[in-house]
Amino acid sequence: MVISVSHLKKYYRVHRKEPGFMGSIRSLFTRTFDTVHAVDDISFEVGQGELVGFIGPNGAGKTTTLKCLSGLLYPTSGKVSVLGYTPFDRKNAFLKQIALVMGQKNQLWWDLPAVETFLLNKEIYEIPDTEYHKTLKELVELLDVSDLLKVQVRKLSLGERMKMEIIAALLHSPKVLFLDEPTIGLDVVMQKKMRDFIQNYNTFHNSTILLTSHYMEDVRQLAKRVVIIDHGSIVYDGKLEKLVAKFAKYKVLSIVLDTYVTPVAFQEIGELVEYNFPKAVIRVARNASNVAAAQLLQKFPVDDLNIEEPDIEEVIRDVFAKNKYA
Repeated sequence: MVISVSHLKKYYRVHRKEPGFMGSIRSLFTRTFDTVHAVDDISFEVGQGELVGFIGPNGAGKTTTLKCLSGLLYPTSGKVSVLGYTPFDRKNAFLKQIALVMGQKNQLWWDLPAVETFLLNKEIYEIPDTEYHKTLKELVELLDVSDLLKVQVRKLSLGERMKMEIIAALLHSPKVLFLDEPTIGLDVVMQKKMRDFIQNYNTFHNSTILLTSHYMEDVRQLAKRVVIIDHGSIVYDGKLEKLVAKFAKYKVLSIVLDTYVTPVAFQEIGELVEYNFPKAVIRVARNASNVAAAQLLQKFPVDDLNIEEPDIEEVIRDVFAKNKYA
């Protein structure tokens, strides 16, 4: 396995201070500490070429896990191996084969063109001239930023800066890529372009990618497997479609009507979740969807009908809300 995590734990001691002046005075003599379990005994493995969605709510432990995997944090306990290396040893041979891209952090020099950072990274990673120019040309063409290389970073839009961050992270052709919210703050069009790029990079280079994102569309389009983490613990690890089958106990019937029907009439079929004539959306038990569809076609003036899976975001929200463990 390229990435192997066994019983990883990362705990923090957090000082709790009472508010106000007196609280500050008291904290000089007596301090109260709480232990925060940022990552609490998680285990998983990722194979060569896999693109895995690593998702969860704010504070679930996603970024902390990525920092442990990239060697930025020393774990409290447990074993972590990436490409056969122990990340927190920070060996040069290891660092030259990984990249960590954080959507809310940047490595580019703000007042200089991005190409200056690229040249600096070339020297840091000891990339040969021929390989550097070849890789840079490939990335620039894929991301369509050839006319932006010599523009000061502070004059670029958020989407353009994110593209440059990606290039800076991939110049040394890493075998393992940790992507932490790579599409955060981007508009819908730019999100799609970034997803397409990530997918193409994964396919062409057979790289191993661990992706965190709050945008479920990122996960749905890129990752066949998802690892869901909540309160520092893994609550699901498996195929995305199996997640829906396991936790979504209902299906959605989307219909278009020929003539108006009162909302009350749908009660015998299932839960009416949306009705804006001529369209109606009804939620029914998964094992009763075919029967419900037949009833709709027989008893209602239906012009069109579709049986659909629930939105993946709703399923994941339901997993967290009910605290169901795989």
